[in-house]
Amino acid sequence: MASSSKDGTAKIWDVPRRSCIATLSQHTDSVSCVKWGGDGTIYTSSRDRTIRSWTLEGKLLAILEGHAHWINTLALGTDFVLRTGAFDHEGRISGSDPKATALARYQAALNGESEQLVSGSDDFTMFLWSPSKSKKPIARLTGHQGLIFQVNFSPDGRYIASGSVDKSVKIWNGMTGQFVTSFRGHVGSVYQICWSADSRLVMSASKDSTVKVWELKSRSLKLDLPGHLDEVYAIDWSPMGDRAASGGKDKLLKLWRQ
Repeated sequence: MASSSKDGTAKIWDVPRRSCIATLSQHTDSVSCVKWGGDGTIYTSSRDRTIRSWTLEGKLLAILEGHAHWINTLALGTDFVLRTGAFDHEGRISGSDPKATALARYQAALNGESEQLVSGSDDFTMFLWSPSKSKKPIARLTGHQGLIFQVNFSPDGRYIASGSVDKSVKIWNGMTGQFVTSFRGHVGSVYQICWSADSRLVMSASKDSTVKVWELKSRSLKLDLPGHLDEVYAIDWSPMGDRAASGGKDKLLKLWRQ
């Protein structure tokens, strides 16, 4: 397990033994996000405006620079297959060897390319990276008019969704970083976004106390889910796609059925 902290470090833990394997300590400010890539590389982002990649043993591989302010969020193009492993869309393990199945799904998601990484920052911009190929970004994604709280790749890796203090959800091409569309309808900051398992729908949680579901094909609002009595801080869609959860400042956790 990897964890990150305001003390400027990230730590790698052996969970069964409850011991720290390595401390990643070269950031000079709070570490805002940590991601574990499918090839074993660990990525950390920080308020020191850098992204760093590490080995499991704690060796620094690369420093990715370009952002002009704090980096708040990271996402990998393979996040969905890393999360679901050997399980299919019905929650079943296909094949007799779960590890081999999970590896095959990961390699299929890469499709012969390197793992893509996207970062979102307080500088109102996002960067799309291919860290194993270059320290320079593939593209700089501009258009938001406020700091970016969260970015997320679609399960198929074709699109990126971003949520911002400017009250919008924006969609970008996951390979090139090209702008696709904006979803507007929230009247408060968009704190989090998540995708349906089939990559057709995007869900957003906002300061305006609502959860909204947007349809990518029609580029329109599909569902408005009121019910929270205050700001909605967190949302997640189940990997099987039949349910979603939201949690808010009203101390409620709500479950939604598709």
